[in-house]
Amino acid sequence: MGIRPYILAETNWKALQHTRFELAILPWGATEAHNYHLPYATDVFESDNIAAEAARHAWEQGAKVIVLPTIPFGVNTGQADIYLDMNLNPSTQLAIMDDVAATLARHGIQKLLIFNSHGGNNFKPLVRELGLRYPGLFVCFSNWFQAMDRDAFFQEGGDHADELETSLMLYLKPDLVLPRKEWGSGKSKQFRIRAFREGWAWAERQWSKVSEDTGIGDPKHASQEKGERFFREVSKKMGQLFVDLCQADLQDLYE
Repeated sequence: MGIRPYILAETNWKALQHTRFELAILPWGATEAHNYHLPYATDVFESDNIAAEAARHAWEQGAKVIVLPTIPFGVNTGQADIYLDMNLNPSTQLAIMDDVAATLARHGIQKLLIFNSHGGNNFKPLVRELGLRYPGLFVCFSNWFQAMDRDAFFQEGGDHADELETSLMLYLKPDLVLPRKEWGSGKSKQFRIRAFREGWAWAERQWSKVSEDTGIGDPKHASQEKGERFFREVSKKMGQLFVDLCQADLQDLYE
């Protein structure tokens, strides 16, 4: 593959000493159980690969983007009793983001995209606070898993170790996916309280009480072919976001 100049972990000082980037991308995943059959680092593998492929698309269009190393831990407060699900509290996330933002601001990078790969991460209040601390740095975040019409790719719904994620991992890391006979059904329970089900009131789900296998969504129709198609399409869409952010005039963002 060779050195990818838009991946910070792979490039070097010889290249970087004469390069200036317009946008830094910080992939953020999680380390947690994904049904019986997917690896704990599923969110990390997804963010690594999708961010890198999206950056390739953007780079080839002339966008000066740099992908930072992925943060491997996310907010898993609702999974505290799931063995070795690793948790970062939101306050810890803010501290990490603050240090990253300080580094970028010091080096003259004006735009930061947090490339989120984990549904438990809620970056909106953190981005608000970071914006006050660094008014010269434009901070935003994306959820790649919400970027596409999933019905155009997959038969079953879900939001964790489901058909979408299983298909992606069958394409990205097939050697880490257990055989189909080991897959759980991903059957889950809902809140009894109607307002929570409808989404206009919210409480955190206690994972061990809503899912027996830690999955939410049946993966039975997953395939490598579906994963490859989704990966290619979502990477293109995210790559266009990278381009749009690079080209954006921070003094003229609204129409």
